[in-house]
Amino acid sequence: MARLITGLFPSLGALLLALSVVTPSVAAELQPKTLAAWENYVRLTEQRIDTELQDQNRFLVMDFAGNRDARTLLRSGQIRIQKLKTTGQGGREIGVDNGMIHHWIGAVFVPGARLDALISWVQDYDRHQDYFQEVEKSSLLSRQGDTFEIYFKLRRKKIITVVYNTYHTALYRPHDARRVSSRSFTTKIAELDKPDTPQEKEKPVGNDSGFLWRLNSYWRFQEADGGVYVECESVSLSRSIPFGFGWLIRGFVESVPRESLENTLTSLRDGVRKQQAAAQ
Repeated sequence: MARLITGLFPSLGALLLALSVVTPSVAAELQPKTLAAWENYVRLTEQRIDTELQDQNRFLVMDFAGNRDARTLLRSGQIRIQKLKTTGQGGREIGVDNGMIHHWIGAVFVPGARLDALISWVQDYDRHQDYFQEVEKSSLLSRQGDTFEIYFKLRRKKIITVVYNTYHTALYRPHDARRVSSRSFTTKIAELDKPDTPQEKEKPVGNDSGFLWRLNSYWRFQEADGGVYVECESVSLSRSIPFGFGWLIRGFVESVPRESLENTLTSLRDGVRKQQAAAQ
C-alpha cells in the first residue's frame, strides 16, 4: 500500500520522507548564535513597534501600511493574515544560523464588542483552554497590575503532533479609553516526551525537535466603528530545515505558525461574540 501511494503521489511520498527527517525523535539543539540572531531580530522589531505606538494619529499596523481598504474588509468578516519581515541596517536581511524566524501579522474585527469587555475576556487566562483550539490546559500563575504570568499546555498538530509546556509573561499597556496594546513572550518552552501517558516528561529545553523554541506576540486593540479591531503580530523561532529538503517542506513548516495565528484570531472573535450572545 505504501508503495502504491508513493507511486501515485510521488510528491506526497517525498514529503513524508522529508518529514521523517524532522520528526520529534530527531533532536535539534538551540545554539547560542541562533539565539543571538533571534534576540537581534526581536530588538529591531520592538523598536519599530514602540515607534508606531508613540504615534498620536495612527495605531494599528495596517494604518502605517496605508491600506485604506483594510478596515472595510475586516468589518465584512474577513481575517487578514500577512507575512512580515524585519530587516537590519540598509534593509539587509537578518540571517539566522541553524534556525528560522516566522513573522506573521493577523487582524480581525469583533462587531458589537466593547474594548474593556474584550480585554477582560482575553485576560481570563484560566479559561483559555475553553476558548482556543491549541490550548489544552491554561492557568494564570500570578498578576501584578498589568503584568500577567501564564501557563499553557499547547498542542500543535499538522501531520506531526507536538505538545509543549509553555510559560509566558504578558504586559498590557492602556493608551486611552479606546486603545490598548500588549506584549507577550515565552519564558520557557518545554516539549513533552510521550505526552498524555504515565511516562510523560519534559525534554531538555532547547534540545528537542526544534519546532518551537521561542514565541512572542504583540497585540493591538482599538474600539472603533461599532466594535473592536484586533491585531496580533506573532514572531517565533524554530530549527532550520535540514539541507536538501527546503524545497519540499519549507511551505509546510511556515504554514504552521500562520495557521496557528489564524486559529487564534478566529477563536477570539467567535468566543467574544458567543459571550455577547449569552449576555443578551
